[in-house]
Amino acid sequence: MSHREKMTPAYRLTTAEILYTMPGSPHLLESYLWQDYDQAPDYPALARFLAFWSENLGGELHSIRYAEPEKETAGINLAYQGYHLTMQ
Repeated sequence: MSHREKMTPAYRLTTAEILYTMPGSPHLLESYLWQDYDQAPDYPALARFLAFWSENLGGELHSIRYAEPEKETAGINLAYQGYHLTMQ
Protein backbone atom coordinates (compact mmCIF):
# COMPACT_ATOMS: atom_id res chain seq x y z
CA MET A 1 0.00 0.00 0.00
CA SER A 2 1.29 3.42 -0.92
CA HIS A 3 2.05 6.20 1.55
CA ARG A 4 -0.72 8.30 -0.02
CA GLU A 5 -3.32 5.54 0.53
CA LYS A 6 -2.28 5.34 4.17
CA MET A 7 -2.98 9.06 4.63
CA THR A 8 -6.75 8.53 4.33
CA PRO A 9 -8.90 9.03 7.47
CA ALA A 10 -9.16 5.24 7.90
CA TYR A 11 -5.44 5.11 8.78
CA ARG A 12 -3.92 6.57 11.92
CA LEU A 13 -0.32 6.86 13.02
CA THR A 14 0.04 4.11 15.62
CA THR A 15 2.96 3.68 18.00
CA ALA A 16 3.55 0.50 19.99
CA GLU A 17 6.01 -0.15 22.78
CA ILE A 18 6.86 -3.84 22.83
CA LEU A 19 8.43 -5.30 25.95
CA TYR A 20 10.19 -8.61 25.45
CA THR A 21 12.76 -10.93 26.99
CA MET A 22 15.76 -12.51 25.32
CA PRO A 23 16.29 -16.28 25.59
CA GLY A 24 19.43 -15.97 27.73
CA SER A 25 18.02 -13.29 30.06
CA PRO A 26 14.37 -14.03 30.94
CA HIS A 27 14.58 -11.75 34.00
CA LEU A 28 15.55 -8.67 31.92
CA LEU A 29 12.91 -6.77 29.91
CA GLU A 30 13.98 -5.08 26.67
CA SER A 31 11.94 -2.41 24.88
CA TYR A 32 11.24 -1.93 21.17
CA LEU A 33 9.25 0.97 19.66
CA TRP A 34 7.24 0.29 16.50
CA GLN A 35 5.42 2.95 14.46
CA ASP A 36 3.34 2.76 11.30
CA TYR A 37 0.04 3.88 9.84
CA ASP A 38 -2.66 1.40 10.82
CA GLN A 39 -6.43 0.96 10.86
CA ALA A 40 -8.39 0.93 14.10
CA PRO A 41 -9.92 -1.07 15.67
CA ASP A 42 -8.28 -4.24 14.30
CA TYR A 43 -4.76 -2.85 13.71
CA PRO A 44 -3.79 -5.26 10.89
CA ALA A 45 -0.28 -3.79 10.41
CA LEU A 46 0.51 -4.21 14.11
CA ALA A 47 -0.92 -7.74 14.05
CA ARG A 48 1.27 -8.63 11.02
CA PHE A 49 4.35 -7.23 12.75
CA LEU A 50 3.63 -9.17 15.95
CA ALA A 51 3.10 -12.35 13.91
CA PHE A 52 6.45 -11.73 12.17
CA TRP A 53 8.07 -11.16 15.56
CA SER A 54 6.66 -14.39 16.98
CA GLU A 55 7.71 -16.45 13.96
CA ASN A 56 11.14 -14.98 13.20
CA LEU A 57 12.68 -13.26 16.21
CA GLY A 58 14.11 -14.83 19.33
CA GLY A 59 12.67 -12.45 21.90
CA GLU A 60 9.61 -13.64 23.81
CA LEU A 61 6.85 -11.02 23.92
CA HIS A 62 6.00 -9.78 27.41
CA SER A 63 3.54 -6.95 26.77
CA ILE A 64 2.52 -4.38 24.17
CA ARG A 65 1.32 -0.81 24.78
CA TYR A 66 0.09 1.23 21.84
CA ALA A 67 -1.18 4.74 21.22
CA GLU A 68 -2.60 6.90 18.47
CA PRO A 69 -2.06 10.67 18.67
CA GLU A 70 -5.32 11.39 16.85
CA LYS A 71 -7.43 9.21 19.13
CA GLU A 72 -8.98 10.87 22.16
CA THR A 73 -10.28 7.71 23.85
CA ALA A 74 -7.90 6.10 26.33
CA GLY A 75 -8.06 2.88 28.27
CA ILE A 76 -9.02 0.59 25.40
CA ASN A 77 -7.77 -2.97 25.92
CA LEU A 78 -7.27 -5.58 23.20
CA ALA A 79 -5.89 -9.10 23.17
CA TYR A 80 -3.41 -10.51 20.64
CA GLN A 81 -2.72 -14.24 20.84
CA GLY A 82 -2.73 -14.29 24.63
CA TYR A 83 -0.92 -10.95 25.05
CA HIS A 84 -2.65 -8.00 26.65
CA LEU A 85 -2.50 -4.78 24.61
CA THR A 86 -3.28 -1.54 26.40
CA MET A 87 -4.06 1.74 24.69
CA GLN A 88 -2.37 4.70 26.37
